[in-house]
Amino acid sequence: MPVGDPTWEATPGMKRFREFMAKYMPDADKSEILTLSAYNGALAVVQVLKQCGDDLTRENVMRQAANLDFEIDTYLPGIRVKTSPTDFDPIEQLQMMKFRGEKWETFGPLIDSHQE
Repeated sequence: MPVGDPTWEATPGMKRFREFMAKYMPDADKSEILTLSAYNGALAVVQVLKQCGDDLTRENVMRQAANLDFEIDTYLPGIRVKTSPTDFDPIEQLQMMKFRGEKWETFGPLIDSHQE
């Protein structure tokens, strides 16, 4: 989601991100996309660890990292983090957007690299 875009700021995911930033990085630049990227990466690691349960061996962590299928609510709706033992690229979808003065507007269908 575009950081600071009024369309997305009211979503539950962005609210949680803002709360996290206020608590752990209150002096950070609120418009910086890299903090949101790092937060999203951390959410993916949390998902891997949840899938591991109590088996935190390297083998199981790698197995779980190669078997993801979930959404991060600070990504655009419909974008999934998905991996498999033969496909380690976690994000293979995108949504076209255009800037409309003060906010971004999505258009067209969600594009998936595996759809023809």
